[in-house]
Amino acid sequence: MSTQADSLQITLEPVDNHRLASLCGQFDEHLRQIERRLGVEIANRGNQFHIIGSSKPARAACKVIQSLFDATLRETLTPEQVHLSLQDSNIDLMLESQVVDEDSFLIRTKRGPIKARGINQQRYLSSIQLHDINFGIGPAGTGKTYLAVACAVAALEKAQVRRLILARPAVEAGEKLGFLPGDLAQKVDPYLRPLYDALYEMLGLERVAKLIERNVIEVAPLAFMRGRTLNDSFIILDEAQNTTIEQLKMFLTRVGFGSTAVITGDITQIDLPRNKQSGLRHVIEVLRDVEGISFTFFSSQDVVRHPLVQKIVAAYEAHERLQQPAGHE
Repeated sequence: MSTQADSLQITLEPVDNHRLASLCGQFDEHLRQIERRLGVEIANRGNQFHIIGSSKPARAACKVIQSLFDATLRETLTPEQVHLSLQDSNIDLMLESQVVDEDSFLIRTKRGPIKARGINQQRYLSSIQLHDINFGIGPAGTGKTYLAVACAVAALEKAQVRRLILARPAVEAGEKLGFLPGDLAQKVDPYLRPLYDALYEMLGLERVAKLIERNVIEVAPLAFMRGRTLNDSFIILDEAQNTTIEQLKMFLTRVGFGSTAVITGDITQIDLPRNKQSGLRHVIEVLRDVEGISFTFFSSQDVVRHPLVQKIVAAYEAHERLQQPAGHE
């Protein structure tokens, strides 16, 4: 790879027309996707790629192109895979001269490693390792809950904690528990399903069932936390935007010795009654400067779902900014 000011050239080896076609995509759609995201221009002739742009985006584009070309050895690329590689490129764009040890941002579970994508996910994982109470706040699809569950599973497998406790407030848009059939357990189960899904993916259905039976994993509605002290546990509170101020205070005061707590939520999707203030929105003001508590804020740029999800979140964010009255922060 030869380097000039604001211009880079990369030669991909070996020359393989099938792999190069997969890399570029139909009508070069993958290259155009990289150009739009990183703000560079890409020209190629055969296996030689010329990238024009400012220094960091151009280097990031080189890294993405090489990474994607390596991936073509195993599979045919899709726009979704290009999108995820571009998430990883944020490392180059946002870190200055700092050297990144990518292994430090891998969560190793028995089902395989789980990798942080982008600088905010890396900061999130680092904060969870360093702090006892952590908040992950941002839109859907940014990996807040999934990475928290991965950290919890890894801590359990390393015997750093004795129990996993996963909780959610049983509040959803326009629905109430009393309208659902069954006993209390059956009523709250649908609200906890996303947490079960993440556990099943990382541990397997049978092992999760056994750990729940032995009370090593507890998945419960937030109300079940009242009156308890949770020691040597990894505790996750998901969808915390739907807690009241009193509920979130109650949850935070349950954290005992040897425990780590992660609280996740999206303050743009609050389903509480209009006369109730979100505990998550309130806690940002109250605890943001308290030493030992970390806050990681995600944005639409951190979305790792379908690329359209990122555009949807960005459009809503832009619309909400326009709706704010002048001078409002």
